[in-house]
Amino acid sequence: MTKNFFVLFLPHSFKGVKNFGRGWGMMREVEKMEYGFGQHLILDGYGANREKLMDIDFIYDFLHNYPDHIAMTKIMPPYVFKYYAPTPEDWGISGFVIIAESHISIHTFPEKLYLSVDIFSCKSFDVDKAIKDISEIFEIQKSEIRLLDRGLEFPRSIRAVENFMRLERKNISF
Repeated sequence: MTKNFFVLFLPHSFKGVKNFGRGWGMMREVEKMEYGFGQHLILDGYGANREKLMDIDFIYDFLHNYPDHIAMTKIMPPYVFKYYAPTPEDWGISGFVIIAESHISIHTFPEKLYLSVDIFSCKSFDVDKAIKDISEIFEIQKSEIRLLDRGLEFPRSIRAVENFMRLERKNISF
């Protein structure tokens, strides 16, 4: 159901509300605009299972299968590679999978029992389930979690933006 609300249209150069004289603004009822591109889960895991962190096939399988578990659409096979750092204990495995909704990436540091996982999606997903799943899959002992709302000004409805812009252009006179 589309909800309506009133928008006050003002010129882009408007810097304050002092005088709503002629030509400064008018009220119009328009389609409600929803903003926000999507959620970005960032999980840093400590004390994870070293054998899993160093197993390139395990990481590949995780990236290959996990999108289905959170109702995402994989649009390419995962890309996974082993990295050997100049400092031997900094070696690890990195990988990502592009999903229609954005991406899932992972970086492991087996010698430090650490991994980082990012899930960025324009489609809502069950963040708590993802945290629980990843923690169990990699046997994480402690984690840091960040959840970002990305693209806060990204218009979710093209129709609402189109209507908004049409009305804005029509009602601004210089």
